[in-house]
Amino acid sequence: MCGINGFIELNTASKDYVALINSMNDLIIHRGPDDDGIYIHKNSDQVIGMGMRRLSIIDLHTGSQPIHSDDHNCTIVFNGEIYNFLELRHQLKDVGISFNTTSDTEVILKLYEYYGEDSFKLLDGMFAFSIHDKKKNKIFIARDFFGEKPLYYTKTAEGLIWSSELKSLVKILPEKPAISKTGLELFFRLTYIPAPFTIYQQINKLESNHYICFDLNNNTIEVRPISRPPRIPKNDISFKDAKLKTRELVYDSVISRSVSDVPIGTFLSGGVDSSIVSLCLSKYKSTPIDTFSIGFEKKSYDETDKSQTVAKLIGSHHHEFIINEKDLQEDVHRILLNFDEPFADSSSLPTFMVSKKTSDYVKVALTGDGGDELFGGYNKYYMGKLNKRYTQIIPEKIHSRLLSATAPLLNDKDDSRGIKYKMKRLLNSVDYSDAFYWDIISLGYTANTIHQYLKPSYLSEELFEQFKTHSGIQKPTTLTDYRIIDKHVSLEGDMLVKVDRTSMLNSLECRAPFLNKTLWEYTHSLPESFLMKGWNKKYILKEAFKDDFPKGFLDKSKSGFGVPVGDWLRKSLKNELLSYAEDSQLKTQNIFNTRAIQELVHDHVDSKADNTFKVWTFYCFQKWYYNTYLKL
Repeated sequence: MCGINGFIELNTASKDYVALINSMNDLIIHRGPDDDGIYIHKNSDQVIGMGMRRLSIIDLHTGSQPIHSDDHNCTIVFNGEIYNFLELRHQLKDVGISFNTTSDTEVILKLYEYYGEDSFKLLDGMFAFSIHDKKKNKIFIARDFFGEKPLYYTKTAEGLIWSSELKSLVKILPEKPAISKTGLELFFRLTYIPAPFTIYQQINKLESNHYICFDLNNNTIEVRPISRPPRIPKNDISFKDAKLKTRELVYDSVISRSVSDVPIGTFLSGGVDSSIVSLCLSKYKSTPIDTFSIGFEKKSYDETDKSQTVAKLIGSHHHEFIINEKDLQEDVHRILLNFDEPFADSSSLPTFMVSKKTSDYVKVALTGDGGDELFGGYNKYYMGKLNKRYTQIIPEKIHSRLLSATAPLLNDKDDSRGIKYKMKRLLNSVDYSDAFYWDIISLGYTANTIHQYLKPSYLSEELFEQFKTHSGIQKPTTLTDYRIIDKHVSLEGDMLVKVDRTSMLNSLECRAPFLNKTLWEYTHSLPESFLMKGWNKKYILKEAFKDDFPKGFLDKSKSGFGVPVGDWLRKSLKNELLSYAEDSQLKTQNIFNTRAIQELVHDHVDSKADNTFKVWTFYCFQKWYYNTYLKL
């Protein structure tokens, strides 16, 4: 696990290229404090530089990078873990290929030498890597199936720059990049920016399950899919057999993700996914595992009783940390700015805290991430079903009147996210067009509200068109549609970004057993009723493991991993928030409709309304703008 950097430049001037790649590496030292490495190669008219920072997890003694092929014609730097590398290593040895290390990095390189670009689809893992092939005179840069590991890139007049984090890339740009209008609107709609977009013009995220082929002969770039989405026929299988297969696949995936030469534990929130992962790991390990959970002083956010139940059940060494506003106060600035672009998922704050505490004990933690996308676990999947039924029964004009009539009744002044919040969100998400699911996943500003706050020049009528094309879903209507959209948008752009940046900021590697391509394809082969039976979410997953837990435990509701940032915006963050909403600041930016955004902020601060999500999104953008963008 580490971070990687790279550049291609025309060799038109004498530069200290070693210092250049080292400066990129230095900015991501948190991703790999154990080791570093660089590679510089000069052609007649080009310089190729690649660098990495390493967090040593597998092959502690011979896994240093870069790694070169035996003839030194190919060189790789790699970030991530390949979970099937031992299997692939055996296959290569069977055809006569020898190895110099026991690392998964060398397996990727040898696999590439044998199979070429087709080798990328054979990898089961989380990864971002770059390979320089001198014979072909090409650079290949690849990203994993789900997008667990980040990769940013920009095509320049001189060549290409790529990096695991934006900060390293932006540092060596010759000019300050402009703000992307698409990236900005995506952020205010979704509260994050999914690939291929970033907050900057001309800088992209490499999409998951894709790779770059850069031809050094003619300075051209091509982005290609690693594998095409397969046609997955529905499996003619009984629920009983499907349940047993689900259990087997989940258990096997946990085991494959537990290979490590350093101590490993689990995040245990007490929810379905983390509880099952912890259970499986405890069954595999011969000694008690370490489990870690975060609780909150504000009782409506605290669910440590559930994690305590599971920890006692599996006999783990359980570590529980209760935090309050003061614990996070000193780290809010550091956490938010480490994303390098606006990011407003407030659960990044407790994820940082649990990562920080966990890193004191282990170097690797398994998580329950991906369980909701694979098995249909989100409340928004209910809302998709409800929207279809609701709009068939209630005329649009009556719905508009209902919204107006209920608005005062559902006006909640506290950031409690209780029944009023849920009812308001449900009613506001109802959409009579084909775009309703995009409003459901718009956690910041919806299509109906965003025009009140952003200047018209930042708004687009076809904001999500590229995602519709990429996912192949123009009009989402089924649970399968929703899950595929989430894989392309919210999983890659939000969930995995949150975990990667906050864990790596603490030099902790997180692995998600549910993010397994085989498991993903298997759940897509099952009837949707196996995943959501009526209103019972993740039905087959819970049924597969229900006998391992107390009766009814897996059916208990869970509120999620949130923090009361709405309260904090009225207290410890109030003065900073108000400074971002001053007339002079807003007019200079020329991004926001001044009066509307000020009213939104002041109504929240004065407790006239709970505008937590909209105000927190505004706050996170402004924090990035004034502390990162203006300082470039």
